[in-house]
Amino acid sequence: MKKILYTFTTLLLIIACGDNKGQSVEDIISTGDLEAIRAKKSEISEVQRKLEKDILVLDSAIAKIGGDEKLPLVTTITVKNQKFVHYLELQGEVKTKQNVLIYPEMAGTLEKIYVKKGQRVSKGQLLAKIDDGGLGSQLEQLKTQAELNKTTFERQKRLWEQKIGSEIQYLQAKTNFEASENAVKQLESQLGKSTIRAPFTGILDDVIKDQGTVVSPGPGSEVFRIVNLSNMYIEVDVPETYLGQIAKGKEAMVYFPVLGDSVMTKIRETGNFINPSNRSFSIEIPVPNKNGLIKPNLTARVKLNDYTNDDAILIPQSIISENASGEQYAYVSSEPNDKNEAIVTRSIIKTGKTQNGLIEVISGIENGNQIINEGARTVKNGQKVKILK
Repeated sequence: MKKILYTFTTLLLIIACGDNKGQSVEDIISTGDLEAIRAKKSEISEVQRKLEKDILVLDSAIAKIGGDEKLPLVTTITVKNQKFVHYLELQGEVKTKQNVLIYPEMAGTLEKIYVKKGQRVSKGQLLAKIDDGGLGSQLEQLKTQAELNKTTFERQKRLWEQKIGSEIQYLQAKTNFEASENAVKQLESQLGKSTIRAPFTGILDDVIKDQGTVVSPGPGSEVFRIVNLSNMYIEVDVPETYLGQIAKGKEAMVYFPVLGDSVMTKIRETGNFINPSNRSFSIEIPVPNKNGLIKPNLTARVKLNDYTNDDAILIPQSIISENASGEQYAYVSSEPNDKNEAIVTRSIIKTGKTQNGLIEVISGIENGNQIINEGARTVKNGQKVKILK
């Protein structure tokens, strides 16, 4: 090594003290000729590069012969076939088909409210009553008249069956009875509008009007909001490119960032229409809500199983590199010797889908191959390495 350094120094001195058309380095500098100075510098630099390259080759040979070779330290992963489940990640909002505002069906004063905000109510349960304006009294009178007409009709009917009395008396009694009966039913239907009942079982989310308020049918007269939290679902727009992969019954994982909780479910329904504005179709995913924490309009992240391979080869995405031609590659290790030394070979690969930092290798790597993990970006094709265990 000392001999090499001596030779290197001597050559530089010879070049420095040599001539360029009979001139030394000092003479060339003194002329102020920029082109001549640059030429001399290039000449000296070229000799220096050649010597440095020779020194590196000799160092490597010395280390190898002397048993002091410094090999790159790497780790390897043994590739094995495994199940690969890929998920398409999308975002949606929680909805419920039973989230409604309840309006009065008749005008009047809100006479009585029987429930409170947050209360669970059953379908058909009485929520409030509106002043009927005397319709109740009218109904009682009609019922009394209907009973009288019924008695008259039944008596007239018996007489007619005994051939007593005229037919016109019988028909008149029948008509009066039927008319009064229809009047009772009509008034009962009208009086039924004075009560407000729950259209389905759910939670009374809001009591909008106070007792004593004058209400009437139509917008602005909402009295209650009722929500059913037991039939929640998420509607998500899926790009049309996944039309063949996303189908009814496919597995779906729903994560709620606000709650920090996830639930596993399945696709309940897929849309039959491609939205031309965003080239997507909608899907409906039911969400179990056992603890009642999931609310309408809650943001959710949805993972849909769009691809599964039971015998996939997966490797870390971080160890893959790309050459100038755009081809992806990874390094495969040969079988190590007793000193854990091996030769690495660059393998051009084709890849598929990625998930959680892993990427599916379609070709280029086989089951049982050992691939370079740590140190994958520092080794070269055909290089000898030392494998750490």
